[in-house]
Amino acid sequence: MAFVSSCLLFFSLCLCYSQFFVRHMHPPTPEVRGLNLDSQTRCFHYHGPADIIAIKMKCCGIYYACKDCHDAFADHRLEPWPKSEWHTQAVLCGSCGSELTISAYLQSNSRCPRCRAAFNPCCCNHYHLYFAVPPESP
Repeated sequence: MAFVSSCLLFFSLCLCYSQFFVRHMHPPTPEVRGLNLDSQTRCFHYHGPADIIAIKMKCCGIYYACKDCHDAFADHRLEPWPKSEWHTQAVLCGSCGSELTISAYLQSNSRCPRCRAAFNPCCCNHYHLYFAVPPESP
């Protein structure tokens, strides 16, 4: 009987331990490249409080803090994501590390849907460089 009790106690501890780690561990955050990056993906070019996204570039599949960082490091031209691929996770929230689909990002009203951190609303001025959308009219 003591053996059964010990096994049940061990099983219960393992279950609690695994549930703790399933709830509290996050998948690793993708690598982001850029000049003078901080922990929330702000860079030399864009470093305001809401400049906290990184974009996975269609042309190389690498996250960069901005188009200028891509130009500084990459040996190729930037290629915008076609609308047919906007279901792809290609935007990283620098606050919580969530990866958003392009569609979710474009519909986010400049806030992370997971942690509600504010994104820079002026990024819309550059959407046409990253995503195949027409440029905003002034």
